[in-house]
Amino acid sequence: MRKLNALILLISFSLALTLTATAQNEESVKGYDIKDKLEVKYTSVKNQHRSGTCWSYSGLALIESDILRKGKPEVNLSPMYVVRNTYSDKATKYVRFHGSLNFAGGGSFYDVVESIKRYGIVPEEVFAGLNYGEEMNVHGELDAVTKAYVNAVIENKNRKLSTAWKRGFDGILDAYFGEIPDNFNYNGKEYTPESFAKSLGVNFDDYIYISSFTHHPFYEKFIIEVPDNWALGEVHNLPLDAFMSVFDHALENGYAIAWASDVSEKGFSYPNGVAIVPEVNIDEMSDSEKSKWTTLSDREKESQLYTFDKPGKEKLITQEIRQEAFDNYTTTDDHGMLIVGIAYDQIGNKYYKVKNSWGTSDKHSGFFYASEAFVRYKTMSIMINKNSIPKQIAKKLNL
Repeated sequence: MRKLNALILLISFSLALTLTATAQNEESVKGYDIKDKLEVKYTSVKNQHRSGTCWSYSGLALIESDILRKGKPEVNLSPMYVVRNTYSDKATKYVRFHGSLNFAGGGSFYDVVESIKRYGIVPEEVFAGLNYGEEMNVHGELDAVTKAYVNAVIENKNRKLSTAWKRGFDGILDAYFGEIPDNFNYNGKEYTPESFAKSLGVNFDDYIYISSFTHHPFYEKFIIEVPDNWALGEVHNLPLDAFMSVFDHALENGYAIAWASDVSEKGFSYPNGVAIVPEVNIDEMSDSEKSKWTTLSDREKESQLYTFDKPGKEKLITQEIRQEAFDNYTTTDDHGMLIVGIAYDQIGNKYYKVKNSWGTSDKHSGFFYASEAFVRYKTMSIMINKNSIPKQIAKKLNL
């Protein structure tokens, strides 16, 4: 009997330990427990700080990743070199269009590649673009001054444009960014911006731009209608499912993706490090819960959906849902980033790992996770190496 009592006591104690451990495990996975499945190579996280230059940081981040993929040493390219040259080209076009064009600090991935083709590139340590008493980018004054200048030019007070206006504008850029170097020394070698671009071993003609919208024919190119596309760059148009297959094929073959998206959404949570499109799971509700849900206002429903306390069901994003959001301005061209991996949460939801350019003080040290639904819904366009695209899609795009 004593042995039996001892055995019962031992079993009870073991069961208590098991229940405690289970409770602790459940507690430990509250919130989003996201695990990386794969990652491609990438350089360190940067900080655009108080500037609208995400497009330059993310476009160069893709090129830096490609350099690493080719087995070459890591190099941090200068975002401000691209920004400075793009400002100059943008001013010329703005004046030619008599001001009927967007002029601001924003831009597109297209600008990055075209700038390098025209002006070359330099390392960040050679051209930091901080010639105005700051240690990090602060472009409020620069944006205001340059916009006021080109607006004064197009007023045409002399009844014809002077021969000095462009020199004056470039003088402003030199004052803020510093003068562009004709040549420089890097790792013991002398370069010009053009020769340094060639030394990177990257074919800049390999970069293409893709999107997915129904107001233009699929498998053709169109000028994407967003304000920051001042250069009128074209994108290839794919059906949504084909578009998403490009993401996975690229990442699985070691290629990063420059990603233009809208992160001004309720589903993007900087503190939680996720971007999601949650949807209530009616099927799992009891009758009383369903009854209560139907009585809630839209605001009350949103407050319950966007708690970020744990992962759940996500909205099924169709081509039609995506298009409607673009057409009614609930999806806008907002931010450029770099997709570097694929991950899954504790209930099996799929995410893309995103490298941001807002420094490293956030939850995931400069990264966040965008759910597959969010990427399907809120992607404006991508820049990608054409060699990373599935062959059957590349053929349809005549690449």
